[in-house]
Amino acid sequence: MKATVDSDSCRGHGVCLTLCPEVFELTDDGYAEVIVSDVPAELEDAVRSAADGCPERAITIG
Repeated sequence: MKATVDSDSCRGHGVCLTLCPEVFELTDDGYAEVIVSDVPAELEDAVRSAADGCPERAITIG
């Protein structure tokens, strides 16, 4: 699984970071970014929760 964050949509709420800090972090500007190229299988549910919980729907998984 791969995850991406649409930087134009992200508003820096940090829900993704709270739910899965192993995959997401906030940039110096306060917006989310993905820090792993391939999501480990054991974190896939957390990444799905982060995508579902994103208020801006800025996270895409595939």
